[in-house]
Amino acid sequence: MTVDPLKSAANDELSYGQLFAVLWRRSLWLVGTFGLIVGTSMLITLFSKPTYRSSMQLLVEPNYQLGLKRNNERNTYRTDRQDEVDYATQLNLIRSYQFMEQALDRLKSAYPDLTIKEIRKNLTISLLEEGKVETKIVEVVYTDNDDIKTQRMLEAIQEIYQDYNLKQQKLRLDKGLALINEQLEMLRQELSSSQQQLERFRQNQNLIDPEEQATTVAEALEKVLQDQREVQAEYRDAQAKYASLQQQLALSPRNALIASRLSQSTRYQELLNELQKTELELAQNQVIYTDITPRIKSLQERRQKQLELLQQEMGRVLGAEASASGESLLTAGQLSKNDLELAQDLAETQSLLAGLAARQRSLAQSEQQLRQELNRFPSLIAQYDRLQPEVETQRIILEKLLEDRQELSNDLLRGGFNWEVVEAPQRGEQISPKPLQNLLLGAVIGIFLGTIAAFTREMLDNVIRSLEDLKQQIEQPLLGTLPALSSLQPHHRWPFQAAPAVPTIQTLLHPKFRESLDLIYKNLQIQNPGKLLKSLVVTSASFEEGKTALVLGLALSAARSHRRVLVVDADFRQPAIHQQLGLTNHQGLSMAILELRSANDFIRHLVIADAEIDVLTAGPAPTDPMRLLSSQRFRDLMATFTEHYDLIVVDAPPILGLVDAIQIGSCCSGFVLSARLHQVTRSDLAQATAMLSSLNLVGVVANNVKLAGGNSGRTTESRALAVSSIPSEPLRQIPPQIDQR
Repeated sequence: MTVDPLKSAANDELSYGQLFAVLWRRSLWLVGTFGLIVGTSMLITLFSKPTYRSSMQLLVEPNYQLGLKRNNERNTYRTDRQDEVDYATQLNLIRSYQFMEQALDRLKSAYPDLTIKEIRKNLTISLLEEGKVETKIVEVVYTDNDDIKTQRMLEAIQEIYQDYNLKQQKLRLDKGLALINEQLEMLRQELSSSQQQLERFRQNQNLIDPEEQATTVAEALEKVLQDQREVQAEYRDAQAKYASLQQQLALSPRNALIASRLSQSTRYQELLNELQKTELELAQNQVIYTDITPRIKSLQERRQKQLELLQQEMGRVLGAEASASGESLLTAGQLSKNDLELAQDLAETQSLLAGLAARQRSLAQSEQQLRQELNRFPSLIAQYDRLQPEVETQRIILEKLLEDRQELSNDLLRGGFNWEVVEAPQRGEQISPKPLQNLLLGAVIGIFLGTIAAFTREMLDNVIRSLEDLKQQIEQPLLGTLPALSSLQPHHRWPFQAAPAVPTIQTLLHPKFRESLDLIYKNLQIQNPGKLLKSLVVTSASFEEGKTALVLGLALSAARSHRRVLVVDADFRQPAIHQQLGLTNHQGLSMAILELRSANDFIRHLVIADAEIDVLTAGPAPTDPMRLLSSQRFRDLMATFTEHYDLIVVDAPPILGLVDAIQIGSCCSGFVLSARLHQVTRSDLAQATAMLSSLNLVGVVANNVKLAGGNSGRTTESRALAVSSIPSEPLRQIPPQIDQR
């Protein structure tokens, strides 16, 4: 659902208007309460004793606080500097009985009547705040009727507080130094024990730093493994070469070695050459000579000697390996240059294989030793990691405690602390009474309480003051409003000058009043579109609510619409139609009921501003109005009037407390209730509408409504109002003109 902003703004303005209207109506209550409060505040200001206020500001901040905390995880101690101060304790100390008693002792001679209770009552202590953050500055305020007394009291409190804090701070530092000394001794013992354990560990294990040595061993092991891989590769290459050389020589490695060595021996080669020559010569001679010849025997002996020499030389060259027979000596050592080189390579390769095999064995042994050494390091490192950090931690804590001890010692030598007075106490300033402030405060409170009084009186008021209140009280339609007479008066008069009395007939013909009546008459027709209202009873909840003016106004509006209209004054209690029209009341409705003459004898025909109406006044007041109104004659008259007129408007007595209106309404088509604002009460209106709801209450007309724009001036028509027959004389002097229709 959407809300019209223009309508909402209008409702807000209307609400504000209602508020101001309430304040205007109850201005006496507002002004009276305002004057009472302001007067009371001025009297209090005049008769109050002057009060003085003195203050001082102290920076309550020690140079430091030392706290020792135990580290439960490592069973060590550490120190923390803290800049926090328990300000609540400091404030309570200043308020304490001990401080107050000392201040009282210092000022007792000058102020013998001073008591601790009075000091506490007049003393205010608080922390200064910057924005919403508390500062470290304490403000002490003392109030009294003596300006010098306020200053002296704060000076005494300042001295007492500073002396106390200096003593307490020095005491705390002394205790802190003693505690540090105690901790130092304990830490020294623990550090010595830890260092001895670490020293024994290094001596027993022959280690300085297990981690570094484990790293060194691991690197050495990695180097050995790398060497093993390289030696294995070289060994495989040498084996392949050895097999190839052995295949090329077709000799065993031993024979190849022997042949190589013998081939390299010069003497062996010379002896071998001589032996070969001898054998050649022997072979040549054996062809010629027999074996028994001396020459053959000589050659054989020479050959044998040469073999022995060759055998000896082989033994010298080969040593223990010299086992060749005589025949083999001829072939041993007789290698070609190429075979000799191959034999040398084979020998070298064999030597290389032997060397590589020996190196492999050495590297394997080194690997085994290194692995055994490395396997014992984890436990050593764990033990070292437990001992070394403990020693380092204790050494750091010891150094820290020594530094803190030195700082505390220096502070004690310097006197320790600096308690700064930010603002010294001054002679007290007067804070009360303050006439202007009290006057303004009284004015504010007066306006506030006056407004409350005005609205309280308004809430207790049962009278309906506005159209909005009226609409909330009724369920029937509001046919229209009639402006208040004050809204129709000219504004060009002196202030407080009473408005001149205006005849009701002239008021009815005022343009604004006439337009309101025309609207009411039109609403009557709209509210009852399918029903012809030929007779209407106009009544009210009580007297003086403007029902007579409404009766005449409706009659004139209907007459201007070319309707035949009859106005009947049935209010025998307080008849008013004849007075408003300036007619006599010697005969009227009461006589028409009692006498058997024709009703036309009592009806008067009037022409007012070109509107023709017939009027039946009340006539002489009967002793029992109810007997006349309940008679058959009255019902017959109303029936006759209904047949001859288009509209009959009956002025009836008020509905509350009288049964006349109900009796009259039983002979008519419906009721119209006139409600006068600022007069009718909510209870009366509710009771009246409840009684008329079952009797065809057509609607309600609000009377005495103040116009927002006021009166813009009287028209020519309203200034020349009169009955058309004799314009210059009152209506009561005009003889009645009876229409003989």
